Amino acid sequence: MNTGHDPSVHDPAGTGLDDATTYVEYCGERTALDADRRFFIGREADLSIDDNPYLHRRFLVVHNENGLWWLTNLGTHLSASVSAGDVGFSATLGPGARMPLVFGETTIVFTAGPTTYELSVFARAPQVKSVTRPEFSGGHTTQGVPTLTESQKLLIVVLAEEILRREGTGASSIPSSAQAARRLGWPLTKFNRKLDNVCDKLDQLGVSGMRGGGGKLASNRRTKLVEYAVSSRIVTREDLPLIDAEAARNAAS
Repeated sequence: MNTGHDPSVHDPAGTGLDDATTYVEYCGERTALDADRRFFIGREADLSIDDNPYLHRRFLVVHNENGLWWLTNLGTHLSASVSAGDVGFSATLGPGARMPLVFGETTIVFTAGPTTYELSVFARAPQVKSVTRPEFSGGHTTQGVPTLTESQKLLIVVLAEEILRREGTGASSIPSSAQAARRLGWPLTKFNRKLDNVCDKLDQLGVSGMRGGGGKLASNRRTKLVEYAVSSRIVTREDLPLIDAEAARNAAS
């Protein structure tokens, strides 16, 4: 891996980096960042994460401006899902967009072709605190937060299993519908029907990528579904036991 930086700041074991150091972590390796230099992430960059031809040579850049760290999407057709679970933040960073990294730890998930990648940026920044939720009585529930049935959540968890199960960060492929159905012990027709229902529900809530043109279902909806669910923390690692429990239940029936 060519970081393009002083080798003394590359820290595979994660030692020697204190709370004052801004760094990128990918596949368990940490690379400290220099405020005077831009740090590029992509296929041929300071952090060359994969030779995937669907990935831009320089996709993302982390850079410092006037003491504040920023993340910019240099791509032309790929987006990145950005989240900070501690403060409940999630957003999509589209081509040409940029955002400040003010959360301490920021998780970045993106997909190029059939492969999904995850990395984290740890940037010392102004403290951002969670907002206290006020108590309300009466009125209508705010629309936008998906309410999932048990089977709908199972479907999302099995599609995101590799991403949720692995330790650290890295790349993961989204299983096909047939593979995911076998994992749960479901007929493929049942899986596809549930997938249609979930995508319809999220599409109605305004989640992009659930449908293609003319109201038709998007061809890469499984990937978009996993990106949204993981970055929004609709499913987490704590949900993984649901998969084996469902598989065992169907195997016994």
